[in-house]
Amino acid sequence: MHRLLTLCLLLPFSHLFAASPERPNVVMLLADDLGWQDVGCYGGPVKTPNIDGLAAKGTRFTDFYSGCAVCSPSRAVLLTGRHHIRAGVYSWINDASQNSHLLEREVTIAETLKKAGYATAHIGKWHLGLPTPERPFKPTPDKHGFDYWFATWNNAEPSHHNPDNFIRNGKPVGKIEGYSCQIVADEAIAWLDRHRSEKKDSPFFLNLWFHEPHAPIAAPDDLVKNYGDDLKDKGAVYSGTIDNTDRAIARILEKLRAIDAPENTLIIYASDNGSYRKDRVGGLRGQKGVNWEGGIRVPGIFCWPGKIGEGVVTSEPAGLVDIHPTLCGLLGLEKPEGVHLDGSDLSTLLKGKPEAFTRHQPLFWHLQKSRPIAAMRDGDWSLVAEPDYELSTSNMFEEAWIPAIKAGGYTNFQLFNLKTDPNQTNDLAADQPERVEKMKAQFLEINASIMADGTDWHLK
Repeated sequence: MHRLLTLCLLLPFSHLFAASPERPNVVMLLADDLGWQDVGCYGGPVKTPNIDGLAAKGTRFTDFYSGCAVCSPSRAVLLTGRHHIRAGVYSWINDASQNSHLLEREVTIAETLKKAGYATAHIGKWHLGLPTPERPFKPTPDKHGFDYWFATWNNAEPSHHNPDNFIRNGKPVGKIEGYSCQIVADEAIAWLDRHRSEKKDSPFFLNLWFHEPHAPIAAPDDLVKNYGDDLKDKGAVYSGTIDNTDRAIARILEKLRAIDAPENTLIIYASDNGSYRKDRVGGLRGQKGVNWEGGIRVPGIFCWPGKIGEGVVTSEPAGLVDIHPTLCGLLGLEKPEGVHLDGSDLSTLLKGKPEAFTRHQPLFWHLQKSRPIAAMRDGDWSLVAEPDYELSTSNMFEEAWIPAIKAGGYTNFQLFNLKTDPNQTNDLAADQPERVEKMKAQFLEINASIMADGTDWHLK
């Protein structure tokens, strides 16, 4: 016994955190502006065998949701498990004109996993704020728990083809030959090689945020040809970018299999918001930028062989807001102390015990320029509302709006049963006044809590 104890003490401390079914590697795959009905396993037109394979080996949600109908706030929700306004992000961030950024005080997934011994890397789009000469106070990804980062401020520029705006750990990289999704895959594979040589005994969190199919779009001609004869047809190019991303994911999956057993890696796939193309939202009402179902419903897949349901399709409403608490539940980690999480832990549902799952708070969305401005989902029911105030006509978020947003009220509440009417064509508010009043009370309570936490960027 004494010799065994001595041997254990001599082992590197990181060995205690080695990837295992209890502490798996975690890989987050996030698409940008991908619609609810783009990929194959959701009935979409794009050939996505690798994404479909994750669904076949895991659990696919039919009613999965973004954190917001636009980019930056949705990403803040994903990382924190909290409503984006609590986290300091009201809308999509323009670093040149806004103080807004993901607050450094927020506890991210990367910080939670790093505390548990994980190596952490962010690769791809960031769009949660980066420093500028005028606003040097904005934190970089390493301030949010990432050991390594390779990112762009917002979109790949000038397009997905040969982007020139990647930054690696604070240093601009310059023009890179190739397509953005494949560049992200290259960087991820290179990082995994370094990780295995330097910290092979520690599990890792790899946060991969692709740029595709966000505009401006570009894809290889041979892929575009699979979706149309005209290489300039935007629909065909859009599909080509998704196809290309699926092929990049194939390379990443191959690398993951080479370095560890599949049962030692948990993979999550989703999109930051709905598509900007009306033909890619599966007939749902609305699109990117609005709080109708088409703007906020996205793919959602969890794959962890041997640990969560395989080939399962569930209609339980869930979303990006649930990822942080769910990781804590699946991995047996403590949730951030003293922090209100708006998301719920899906781990019992994923482990085949749906009857044990309860949502502690309805799903809630707010976006100041959307009409409806806010939406809430509780079970099969969706309640949406208009604002009782007006903002300027600017499409870009203005921090001067914050007092009006925080103090503003709501009007024209509409009620929809998403089980029988997923396209939100039949407003049932007049037929179900008691349900409206009950949901309205929940809606206003959540809204008040969120707005109380909202940062007054206009005063900074």
